[in-house]
Amino acid sequence: MIAADPVAALAARHRWRWPEALPWLAAVAAFFLFPGYLALGAQILASILYGLSIDLVLGYGGIVTLGQAAFFGTGAYTAGLLAAHGMGAPEPGLIAAGLAAAALGALSGLAVLRLSGLAQLMATLMVAAMLQSAADKASAITGGADGLQNMAVGKVLGLFAFGLYGRTAYLYALAVLFLCFLGMRALVHSPFGRSLVGMRENAARMTALGAPVFARRLIAYTIAAGMAGISGALYAQSTGFVAPDSLGFDRSGNILVMLLLGGIGRLYGAFIGVPLFMVAQDRLSDLDPAYWYFWIGLGLVLMVRFARGGILGLAARIRRE
Repeated sequence: MIAADPVAALAARHRWRWPEALPWLAAVAAFFLFPGYLALGAQILASILYGLSIDLVLGYGGIVTLGQAAFFGTGAYTAGLLAAHGMGAPEPGLIAAGLAAAALGALSGLAVLRLSGLAQLMATLMVAAMLQSAADKASAITGGADGLQNMAVGKVLGLFAFGLYGRTAYLYALAVLFLCFLGMRALVHSPFGRSLVGMRENAARMTALGAPVFARRLIAYTIAAGMAGISGALYAQSTGFVAPDSLGFDRSGNILVMLLLGGIGRLYGAFIGVPLFMVAQDRLSDLDPAYWYFWIGLGLVLMVRFARGGILGLAARIRRE
């Protein structure tokens, strides 16, 4: 049997398939079907973008991190501080947040990516912990534990104001997520993205082949940091509030759980895991306020036992069988 042309196989990855439209159709349908939950929906969309940033570094690049909240919080505080000082136009705030987080990612990546394993994991956690402590202590600038006050977020495109019911926030977050996803999709299916997968599987072999492993990982880490910063800005602009917990461990840990639930390294894992986790969290906390985390934990244990690779991994195995 003649092997398929590898160039043609790589090019085929860029072709859109009809199942890829389903998350976007569901998001548009949710806008009309659940008008009372659009504020929560905007937060879910921002968190999906945050999950995509984790998927790029962990799922594709094999970079172990527990400190992605450092970039999420940097973006949130950048957008929040601009809004609190009379520069509340959301679009420039979003761009500034992405650039600030990307700059932090590039600088911290120079040190973090020279480590591996547990040392790398602890280094990423340390970066986020230091920033959280700084945000808590610099209360004159950040508001400290009480959070950033007096945020005045402007109108989207100068026309659409953020309202109590979250309509503008939802559509704004959906548009930003879609644009960022297009970039992410093109990146992971490009030769650069495939080289990241090769580095994840065997970095030593990629080095022997002449691939600049450190440089490419640093680029991916920086891009992911920028995406996390944009998601943090979306969160801050849609809620009108920023606090030090945006830099906390829970922010990094929960998004990892959501991504594991959906499936790491599958591009659409965040689209499955994030809504499922956040809706379950919202419903279970109402039904059982004292023990809702137990039920989520039980679900995750069952997922790890019976659906390794997340929901998308389980679906892929069922399809093969």
